[in-house]
This record gives sequence, C-alpha cells and structure tokens, in this order.
Amino acid sequence: MNNVIAALFGFAAGFFCIFCAYKDYDWFMNSSKARLWVRLLGRDGARKFYMGLGVVIVALGIMLSIVGF
Repeated sequence: MNNVIAALFGFAAGFFCIFCAYKDYDWFMNSSKARLWVRLLGRDGARKFYMGLGVVIVALGIMLSIVGF
C-alpha cells in the first residue's frame, strides 16, 4: 500500500513540476528555491531544468509502481 501512495505522489509531483515549468508561472519560477536555478541557468534554462526534473520524478514513480521497491 505504501508503494501505491509513493507512486501516486511521484506522478503528481512530477506532473506538477512539468506543468508549472511549461506554463512559466511567475509564482513557481520566483520561489526562493527556483531563484537559484534562474540565476544560474536563466529563466528558460531553469524551465528546462524543472521539466527534466519532473520527467525524472514521474519515471521514478513509474518504476516504483512497477517494481515495488
């Protein structure tokens, strides 16, 4: 049961990260944790970083649901 909850959380967190980066929401990109990446990579680079991070989180959720660590 814990694996199902963790997998659903992974899907939700990953899709949220991808969606917010794709839509370029100011509240998401101006958050204190994202400001570092915006400074280092620029706004477009930070958006790509967060989209990639979302893909990794979704992939981990899929692996968790299939393998069931």
